[in-house]
Amino acid sequence: MSADTTTSFRAGRAGFFASPPPAAALEIARDRVSAVAVSESGGSAQITGYAVEPLPPGIIDSVLNGPNVLDQGRLVTVIQSVLSKLGSRTRRMALVLPDTVAKVSLVRFEKVPAKVQDLEQLIRWQVRKAAPFKVEDAQVAWIRGAEVPGGGREFVVTVARRDLVESYERACEAAGLHAGLVDLATFNVVNAVLAAREGLSGDWLLVHLASDYVTLAVVRGPDLVSYRNRALGTESELIDLVHQTAMYHEDRLGGGGFSAVVLVGGSAQGPDVAERLRRAIEERVRVKAEPLDFRTAASLRDRISANPALLDALSAGVGVLVRERVRGASGRVA
Repeated sequence: MSADTTTSFRAGRAGFFASPPPAAALEIARDRVSAVAVSESGGSAQITGYAVEPLPPGIIDSVLNGPNVLDQGRLVTVIQSVLSKLGSRTRRMALVLPDTVAKVSLVRFEKVPAKVQDLEQLIRWQVRKAAPFKVEDAQVAWIRGAEVPGGGREFVVTVARRDLVESYERACEAAGLHAGLVDLATFNVVNAVLAAREGLSGDWLLVHLASDYVTLAVVRGPDLVSYRNRALGTESELIDLVHQTAMYHEDRLGGGGFSAVVLVGGSAQGPDVAERLRRAIEERVRVKAEPLDFRTAASLRDRISANPALLDALSAGVGVLVRERVRGASGRVA
């Protein structure tokens, strides 16, 4: 990712950004492009505009180690259409990409080097073994994760091929947009959940469904403690993955059950499918699975109506724009 790229979830403490965060965000998914603009009103965030456009097949293939932007001309056209409908004049925006563009790992060190340069070298050495491409050709970004007993710490590390992320950035530039910040979808759905549900406590599970993948994230306090990304299979395979994650949480992470389960993206599968998934998840983990309503963190103007599909489509974009409202996190861009 480019030098001004940030990859993290939850960015709350001062000093995370070198410059003020953008007021608008653009998300490029395999099946759609969405944008949202947020402004401050009376000390609270308010959504001032949004736009969502479908992406026909054959334009984006969000993979880890292969071409992603298959038809830049058509992608640029859709981005321009979204920007024209957004109603915001800003051309510096956050860019949210599919989770499948990057490999996310939780790397644990029993002893953390005192010098940032030494820590960075150690992180790069660790992820080199798992990355399916040369780390020299990648952007490595990381944030501090959970503390490890005895003075150690986990780090949430993201690795992405630089040329793949730059292909998205070039499409944005051709559409007249500067991506001042680049991040992943699920990280910012987590941001949106934490901002919208400030009283959330204990370990909770996010099930984030995209058109072509599912990501399951377990969050403990301010820290990501489990992250799984898989190709989207059958409904039974998804429920099995939720069950496996719950068992891993209990057996390996010392969890005693989830305090909450948030399901985002299910509405895109249709109301019947979304309801069936919700019930199946609840049966497996015995916790109510709820959709994300981010309007307590970023309200919609009266003239903007909301439905589950729209809330799902805008959740990552809202998350990246309200991330500084989320407390208790720190990060660094590699």
